[in-house]
Amino acid sequence: MQQDRRPANVDANAKAAADFAVAINMTADELEKWLRSPESRAVGWKGAQGERLESTGHASGRRIVRILRVPKAKLTVGDYMHMRKVVGFIRRHLAQRPENVVTSRWRYSLMNWGHDPLKEQL
Repeated sequence: MQQDRRPANVDANAKAAADFAVAINMTADELEKWLRSPESRAVGWKGAQGERLESTGHASGRRIVRILRVPKAKLTVGDYMHMRKVVGFIRRHLAQRPENVVTSRWRYSLMNWGHDPLKEQL
């Protein structure tokens, strides 16, 4: 029996990319359009005192757009790390579903991370 000689990080990156592809249900164009909306800019963590101009989720959304548009061969170690972070965020927040989903800050925050909960679920 021949052993698999792929480095462990190749398998880990492939899993991260697959999980990311499942979690992200917005296209780069949809996400980019969403990130320009006032609702997108109004949600998310902007520092302990609210001192940041951009929330963590909004910045993540911009990075997700870039990841979605870059050829797979040009993805960096940092991109794969971000994919894992995004998948973790989406999974954790989906478990906190409120009663009002449509216009909730919960939904808007998830959308900043590339997942619209009104579309197909994970």
